[in-house]
Amino acid sequence: MSKKVRHLDPVDDALVRELVRDGRRPNNALADRVGIAASTALARIRLLVQRGVIRGIHADVDPAAVGCPVQAVIALRLRTHDADHVLGFAQRVSLLPEVIEVFHVSGSEDFLVHVAVATTGDLRDFALESLTSDPVVAHAQTHLVFEHRRGSFMT
Repeated sequence: MSKKVRHLDPVDDALVRELVRDGRRPNNALADRVGIAASTALARIRLLVQRGVIRGIHADVDPAAVGCPVQAVIALRLRTHDADHVLGFAQRVSLLPEVIEVFHVSGSEDFLVHVAVATTGDLRDFALESLTSDPVVAHAQTHLVFEHRRGSFMT
């Protein structure tokens, strides 16, 4: 197991780990699991949110269960790397309802966009209408996702 550098004290680290395991756990139960008072847990969690350590607590929804069994990661290369184009593109794409995640990356591609749709036809239409039609996009390559597993970060 690799050793990670931690920027949290042991109590905050324990709180974050417990929230990653179960973000729906009530505050008093969370405090009990960590061994601190409920008021302390609440105050520390608020500070973790303010510091940007906790960005949110989200439901992990199975796209297939809501009618979108076709997932893909679409690698995109932009025509220009002007900050306004890059940031504007990232903002536009992240607001599309088919989009699960957007990654701005280094290397030969500029963005990886994880999407979920109902059919392969919908995937084609999404790529053509929402991505490659954008004037800042130079190239797109679509990779079907056969299986997606969440990693064990912070567990």
